[in-house]
Amino acid sequence: MMPALEEKKRRYEELQQLISDPKVLAQTAVYQRYAKELASLKSLIDAFNRYQALEAEIGNLAKVLQDAGHDQEFLNLAREEKLALEEKRHRVTHQLEEMLIEKDEDSNRDVIMEIRAGTGGLEAGLFAADLFRMYSKFAAKKGWKTETIDANMSEKGGYKEIIFSVSGTDVYGTLKYESGTHRVQRVPETEASGRIHTSAATVAVLPEAEDIEVDIKPQDLKIDVFRATGRGGQHVNVTDSAVRITHLPSGVVVTCQDERSQHKNKAKALRVLRARLFESKKIAQEKKISADRKAQIGSGDRSEKIRTYNFPDRRITDHRIGLTVHNLEGVLEGNLDEILAGLKDAERKKRLGKA
Repeated sequence: MMPALEEKKRRYEELQQLISDPKVLAQTAVYQRYAKELASLKSLIDAFNRYQALEAEIGNLAKVLQDAGHDQEFLNLAREEKLALEEKRHRVTHQLEEMLIEKDEDSNRDVIMEIRAGTGGLEAGLFAADLFRMYSKFAAKKGWKTETIDANMSEKGGYKEIIFSVSGTDVYGTLKYESGTHRVQRVPETEASGRIHTSAATVAVLPEAEDIEVDIKPQDLKIDVFRATGRGGQHVNVTDSAVRITHLPSGVVVTCQDERSQHKNKAKALRVLRARLFESKKIAQEKKISADRKAQIGSGDRSEKIRTYNFPDRRITDHRIGLTVHNLEGVLEGNLDEILAGLKDAERKKRLGKA
């Protein structure tokens, strides 16, 4: 824990210097980003400074107790004071552990979520719609705002793919555990024989990036416009409002046709592109720091099966932590707190080396 805290303190001191730099002050967006990061670290560094002061006091008292020249009454007082300080140090240490875990610099970011139907045909599309409804209800309970960016509907009200944003407080810190493959086991409405089918949908949770964090050069973009399809309404096949953006260096392609305005679709597509590029950058940085460092439970890889929704038994099992809850209907209505609390606790233990 101490190396991580020392690194945070060095960064805090570096930020203090940066926000005083005239070159930074001249760039409003950069200054605001540094100031926000500095403010987010203040409580952690204050607690670390208290810890270091207690360490110094305890060390001084230990030296006093080793001096045989003091009378017994003085030594007894010194021992009592040392015990009291050690108790304070214990409380501050626990506080630092909790704060260090919570200080994921991306926790307060808004997110872009992508849900895609996987194996299972029509049933997979219906399950993707169930997941979208679940996250929308959970966001509403949290007081967060959701906005659909793009949707590709399938038959009977399902989705082949839906992309949407979620904004609010601690959004990424809460939803980051949802990346992965979600599996459903149930009897489809179309199944006359009543056989249980297994289908899947993948979920990606991408922290939103600011313009200054991901450098997207206009010359690196290929932008195509075309007529929106599939949504119905007077605007479909009338104007070229749909937008497809290809980021040439990475090959990432983003399409958006949810809005009637080409300008709005382009803006939404750029948000998704920025988030995907930021995620790639973030993953590359984490791999560079440590090959086995994983901030989330499991790898967060969308190919990894993370959770099973079993309708016949009315249960949901999160395979990463072996947690089963018998409240399938409630969870699908947006009551995700119990599962997310279990994942957060497992992450805390893992980070502290207690798992």
